[in-house]
Amino acid sequence: MPLVEVKRLVKHFPLRGGVFNRELGKVHALNGVSFRIERGEILGVVGESGCGKSTLGKAAIRLLEPTSGSIFYDGQEITRLAHARLMPFRRRMQIIFQDPYSSLNPRLTVRAMLRETIRFHGAAGRREVEKAIDELIGKVGLRPDAREKFPHEFSGGQRQRIGIARALAVRPEFIVADEPVSSLDVSIQAQILNLLMDLQEEYGLTMLFISHDLKIIEHFCDRMLVMYLGYAVEELPCENAGERALHPYTRALLGANPIDDPDDRRPLAVLQGDVPSPFDLPKGCPFAGRCPLVEERCRREMPPLEEKTGGQKVACWAVE
Repeated sequence: MPLVEVKRLVKHFPLRGGVFNRELGKVHALNGVSFRIERGEILGVVGESGCGKSTLGKAAIRLLEPTSGSIFYDGQEITRLAHARLMPFRRRMQIIFQDPYSSLNPRLTVRAMLRETIRFHGAAGRREVEKAIDELIGKVGLRPDAREKFPHEFSGGQRQRIGIARALAVRPEFIVADEPVSSLDVSIQAQILNLLMDLQEEYGLTMLFISHDLKIIEHFCDRMLVMYLGYAVEELPCENAGERALHPYTRALLGANPIDDPDDRRPLAVLQGDVPSPFDLPKGCPFAGRCPLVEERCRREMPPLEEKTGGQKVACWAVE
């Protein structure tokens, strides 16, 4: 049984305007996305900006209420649980936010921030709180004197370490990492990724790792879910992803990756056309207007995400 399972998740945001602030339309952020994550597994979610990656991560742990669909955690459906009944699950699933500059309270020291989290969730007894704080600070690679400092006294990489410590403070089983290294320098990115890999192995964490960088996804994750305009278009193992990829969009993303060999002068695959508007979704496949393999059927019907060989799934009429 998977630890996390999402079925046909849909999330729409109302678009309002006019004198009476009436609803003029909807932003279709998620359009029936489904996935499963086994215990101890890392599922990467990748796609262009605006494809619904962050919305998916927040909706999966009920930070955003889904419009429709089902969310199961350890076999129990939590989609419609009231606040009081959801609280025991809050401790078991946490999130690391993308921006370490805005996700930390500027008026609290690191010690106060972690103490508040631990006490609220009852993650340690009163006499054990200070010891737990010291252990967390050490686990994420910060100096002991960091506990009495405020967020503005740290660099971006150090702030992200504090965000990781806050997520670990309640000893969760499942963590959503929402582009945790995208705002950091490349050298710092490697340090944070290595830290997350060590912590995932030590604590046996299950993770949903969101990124727009396929190189990071291939290196860090077990499987990847490729999203386009709120749809899941392919799910495949990260190992040898370049050879396994079937969907034209996934292949275009992989083709845009930087090439390691400077002598390799292969032509860059560039997609033509623009991404359709999430306010007015096209009929049929959302990628049809940019796809080099487009067929007439693609413009009429949305292909389902179907399983192929080796547990790989793809939503494309042109792929046999």
